[in-house]
Amino acid sequence: MNFTLKTSKYAKDILLQLQASTSITPNILIRYAVALSLKIGDSSAELTPITKDFTDGLSLNRSTVTGEYDYIFRAMITQAAGKELSDEEFFPGYFNAHLERGIRALAAEYKSTGNYEKFIRALLL
Repeated sequence: MNFTLKTSKYAKDILLQLQASTSITPNILIRYAVALSLKIGDSSAELTPITKDFTDGLSLNRSTVTGEYDYIFRAMITQAAGKELSDEEFFPGYFNAHLERGIRALAAEYKSTGNYEKFIRALLL
C-alpha cells in the first residue's frame, strides 16, 4: 500500500502560490481541487489513474491529504470511476488524477475571482 502522494511540479507551484495568497494550507487546497475535479466530472472522457513518480512536486502523507474524510473521498472517486477500486488504484492513482485536473480548475477559479473572499465564495457554490 502506498500512503504517499507526490504531485507534479505544476501542482506544487500552484498550491504554494495559492497558499501564499490565501493562507490555506496545501492539504486543504488539495481537498478543494479533488472536489472540483469530481464536480466537473465528464462522462465522455474517463479519467485514468496517474502512476508516475513526480520527483519535483510535493510529497504528502495520505492521512494529511484526506484526513478524517478518507472514506468519503474513496467513495466519491470510486463512484466517479464507475468501478470498484483497489486501495492501490485509489491512492495515489485516481486521487492524484483528480488532484491534477482539479488544481487547474482551482487556479482558474482563483484567477477569475481575483481575491480571497470571492475565491472562497465561488468554492462554496
